[in-house]
Amino acid sequence: MEVNKDHKSGFVSVIGRPNVGKSTLINSLIGQKVVIMSDKPQTTRNKIMCVLTLNDAQILFIDTPGIHKPKHKLGEYMLKAAENTLREVDVIFFVVDATEDIGGGERYILDLLSLVETPVILVVNKIDKIDKTKLLPIIQKYSSCYEFVGVVPISAMEHTNLDGLIAEVKKYLEPGPQYYPEDMITDQPERLVIAEMIREKVLHATRDEIPHSIAVDIEEITTRANEDLYIRAVVYVERESQKGIVIGAKGQLLKEVGKLARVDIENLLGSKIFLDLWVKVKKDWRNKEGSLRSFGYE
Repeated sequence: MEVNKDHKSGFVSVIGRPNVGKSTLINSLIGQKVVIMSDKPQTTRNKIMCVLTLNDAQILFIDTPGIHKPKHKLGEYMLKAAENTLREVDVIFFVVDATEDIGGGERYILDLLSLVETPVILVVNKIDKIDKTKLLPIIQKYSSCYEFVGVVPISAMEHTNLDGLIAEVKKYLEPGPQYYPEDMITDQPERLVIAEMIREKVLHATRDEIPHSIAVDIEEITTRANEDLYIRAVVYVERESQKGIVIGAKGQLLKEVGKLARVDIENLLGSKIFLDLWVKVKKDWRNKEGSLRSFGYE
């Protein structure tokens, strides 16, 4: 593959504690919703690669599960997925929350980073939520713990200084080809992205009543005679009591989940869909390797 010396490309791992805004950042950079967002920690479960194609560069962002102490086999898988990316990429974004002080989770990540030689850029997110006078002390505190190649304050939600972040990461990318077509935004199969969009809506709708015991499996995607897509999806929970919560009184909560998910899925696919949602119980699936594999966690 012939490489234009003025064109750069490379892989960037986006890491950080749960709920610091990694998925929001990647969606904002890409300019389209690809990875799901929630105010609940540990929303992202898989490594998801998102593609940003510019005139002079193609940057491949890898959204990783938030690094945390695992409590079950799913948690162990998520931690391994995040840690494995550190040596596989050209640059690392260490995303931190400007509204929270440095803690044990951040120090654990800094210890992991000390074991690799990959350039690390400190990305201080949510600066829209703090007084500007507090920003420099935050940067100084982190910089005293690790030698970052760059520090970029941003607000992923407000799209503040994202151009500055892109300019900074380009400094550490080598000349390289455009690996993917310019209209490609993720390496994930449509089924997985659709399943994740549905899971996001369940998380939002159930709030604190349902923990991270939800998985979604897309059983069928077919084109109907009117050219609309029919999608049958099953929402799995771990206990019978959770099934009733997800369905809601007279099925209203599940209907709302379907209504909201349909909007995101139609935007993704560019076509009308009929979304057929079901809820089933698969007891203790997060601790069963067979179940984890069947839901794509390998």
